[in-house]
Order: sequence, then structure tokens, then C-alpha cells
Amino acid sequence: QVQLVESGGGLVQTGDSLRLSCAASGRTFSSYTMGWFRQCPGTEREFVAALNWSGGSTYYADSVKGRFTISRENAKNTLYLQMNSLNPEDTAVYYCVASPVRYYGGNYSPRAYRYWGQGTQVTVSS
Repeated sequence: QVQLVESGGGLVQTGDSLRLSCAASGRTFSSYTMGWFRQCPGTEREFVAALNWSGGSTYYADSVKGRFTISRENAKNTLYLQMNSLNPEDTAVYYCVASPVRYYGGNYSPRAYRYWGQGTQVTVSS
């Protein structure tokens, strides 16, 4: 069983930065696509960013391009989301996700990802 555990969320002000972490365990992730979704109350889950674990190709939603950076640390099986220039529209629960399929062009559908973390709350105040 693949397990994903997020951390790093919190309450910040507009313009601040946060780095989310996702500790992954259960198997090798060399052939996986991993990423982040977010969800606001009353909305559907929204794609944020993804990468191919082995190749390192990255994909971003238009709303976060230039502000967020997805990365991984192979030795620790940890996925990161560096979030800069945060604004209130970024407020959401952020979920770490994983799929055993390589999505070479990225995949924006939550249905494409088999494994999900529990989520971590990010709140950005004005």
C-alpha cells in the first residue's frame, strides 16, 4: 500500500511563502507520476502541479505558473511544493497524489491518481 503524508501547511499572509512536503512510502516511485491538487470548500479538486519521478518533467496549472515549484528528493522519497507570492485565492486543502502511470504531458484529472494523502490546510489572509 502506497502511503502519502503531507505536511507544511499553515496560516500566512498575502505575499508570503510556504513549502509543502509529502513523505511517500510503500514502493519504488521511479515509474510514477506524482503531484499536488487543491480543493476549496464547495469546489471540485483542482490540479496544481505534477512531475514524473524518474525523468523530472514538471507540469503546472496556469494559475500557479511562475509562483509554485514542484520537486522531489529521491533519497528521502519526498515530494515538495514550494509556494511563493501566495494570495488568498491559494487558500485550500492541498493533497499529495501519486499514480503508477507516467503522464508525459501531465494529467489534470483527479481520477488519474490512485493514491492520495490526507491533505494539509493552507490559508492565506489579506
